[in-house]
Amino acid sequence: MLRLKRCRRAIINEFSMKQLSNKKYDLEERTARFGEMIIDLVKEIPITPINRRIIEQLVGSGGSTGANYCEATEAESRQDFIHKVGICKKEIKEARHWLRLLARSNPEFKDKIAKVWKEAQELLLIFSQTIKTTRNNREKNSKNNYLNID
Repeated sequence: MLRLKRCRRAIINEFSMKQLSNKKYDLEERTARFGEMIIDLVKEIPITPINRRIIEQLVGSGGSTGANYCEATEAESRQDFIHKVGICKKEIKEARHWLRLLARSNPEFKDKIAKVWKEAQELLLIFSQTIKTTRNNREKNSKNNYLNID
């Protein structure tokens, strides 16, 4: 009986992970568009020694956000998913930082940069909530397993 319950839980957990990755509601596409927004923005920025460094960092962090989210959707466990989305969160925070510096060094592009910064902020909130929800679901499952509740 205990073996059957464990097997049932394993199937439910696997199903939950698939639901999590299917629940991306095109977050893969949104993070890719974010990277494209950055590329389109920096193409307009004049290349100076200061801008060159900022742009390299911004394109790197902005582009890797989407790549890391793609990795997260293929996570092997809930903990792996949380870890990989956490990396997305770090990268998006870094992108916001570089956007701020780019706005400072190019005030004439402030409005365009603000639009990209706003998208970065929204993605940060999404990633933060995703981590929080996944952790809460994991804790609920742990309590249910401990209490032997199906």
